[in-house]
Amino acid sequence: MIPVKFKEATHEFAKDQPQYGNLPALILKGDQGECVFCWKANIFERIQILFTGKVWLSISSFKKPLMPSYVSAFRKGVYTLPTDWRIGGFVTRLLTKKSNRNFISKLLTKK
Repeated sequence: MIPVKFKEATHEFAKDQPQYGNLPALILKGDQGECVFCWKANIFERIQILFTGKVWLSISSFKKPLMPSYVSAFRKGVYTLPTDWRIGGFVTRLLTKKSNRNFISKLLTKK
């Protein structure tokens, strides 16, 4: 997967450092210091995700406690904009709430 630019990005980490590649980010206001990144899968990764439903994540902790991380296929599951709170975003908000995801998952996997 590769990081991609997105219109809400406010910063770009590792800019002009070819050994790392550019990493566009949205730094959210608030006291949690949250950074949001967008990644795009190539065709082979998409097929792998389609069949396995898995995405792997590696985080360097530098032997410090891990910080909370979250991976989602939905932007609105990671952060929202004031314009997201329209009726059209209802389903996305429903699916991105953890309690709803767990409930839906149990329904789908119930034997």
